[in-house]
Amino acid sequence: MTMTSAKGLRALAAAAALLGSAHAASAQQGMPNSTQMTCAQALALVTSRGAVVLATGGRTYDRYVRDRGFCWPTQDTKPEWVPTRDKAQCFVGYTCFDPARDNDRH
Repeated sequence: MTMTSAKGLRALAAAAALLGSAHAASAQQGMPNSTQMTCAQALALVTSRGAVVLATGGRTYDRYVRDRGFCWPTQDTKPEWVPTRDKAQCFVGYTCFDPARDNDRH
């Protein structure tokens, strides 16, 4: 490997890392965040939409549903609590899981 190609690879790797983190940040900007809502607001959001991808702090997020009707026919639901502005643990609805594959989730 020549000196020029090594510098080029390092620059490419740095650019890819920068773009990846920028993409993750921009994707979360449009996502509702439970930590910026009250518990009642977070529950109302899931209830009114039926299903919503909700950020829960940092880089964590999940899809929360009002009921099993928003899951695939082979899936079941598991109750979920998330942090909100006013509560450390707020029930917002459920997540969908496949009982045949996710034995540890229920």
